[in-house]
Amino acid sequence: MAGIASYIAEPSFERRDAEFGGHQTRFLVAGEDGKPFVLVHGGGAGADCEGNWADVIDRLATDFRVFAPDMVGFGHSAKPNVEQFAYDQAERERHLAAFIDELEVGPVVLVGNSMGGLTALGVARDRPELVDRLILMGSAGIPVPQSDQLKTIMDYDFTLTGMEKIVRSLTGGRYSPPPGMVDYRHNLSIEPATRAAYKAITGWMKARGGLQIDEAMIQAVKVPTLVVAGKDDGVVPVSCAYRFLELIPQSRGYIMPDCGHWPMIEKPAEFADVIARFAMMDLAA
Repeated sequence: MAGIASYIAEPSFERRDAEFGGHQTRFLVAGEDGKPFVLVHGGGAGADCEGNWADVIDRLATDFRVFAPDMVGFGHSAKPNVEQFAYDQAERERHLAAFIDELEVGPVVLVGNSMGGLTALGVARDRPELVDRLILMGSAGIPVPQSDQLKTIMDYDFTLTGMEKIVRSLTGGRYSPPPGMVDYRHNLSIEPATRAAYKAITGWMKARGGLQIDEAMIQAVKVPTLVVAGKDDGVVPVSCAYRFLELIPQSRGYIMPDCGHWPMIEKPAEFADVIARFAMMDLAA
């Protein structure tokens, strides 16, 4: 894993490794002062904290203290043996809660994309003392149609062509990946332990019919929430964002045109501005 070079040029964030919840965890840290943010990547092949959040971290770090972990099974974090570890939603939520708790930085502004959104939602619901505000972006949790884009992710074949298809599926039609992105994500995805973990994760998802949860579990989220969606998201349709808004009592929404499933990558400046304003908003006014 150490030989996989990042395509991110001269990052301002610091890479760290530590144990949280019993799992060795790679995470990024940036910014000196300000309200703490924790950014949680999604569950697509090749996902990690650096590739998913680099463009947003630099923008947030001018005013906030920012943390972004590689979740268990991804990037440079632990990949427990699939015979001894359940790569399920409960384990992801336990790891994320331990990350915030053991860093002693809560309550945080918790930001999650896709599977990371559902993971963040679970922590906000079950450990509200750790979360000041919740930001869901293209979040899982609501039933979604079996679109061609979703099938591309779930049936990834670990080839470079397969990764190119994933990036196209996760982004809007106007997006062009920067040089090195596809290779970086592909190289991460084919590392043997990561490959085994991804197969376990997608196998678990297929066995239970996706990442949807009971709507009562969504309604139980009481922290102030911002729901962000790309209008052209082919994986989690924009209709899911509206349903989250109907279910979560203290929620508001922001829909981004000409954008797919990755607002933090496709439109990082706009996304960072929107979530920063929400973090500082006087909700009592």
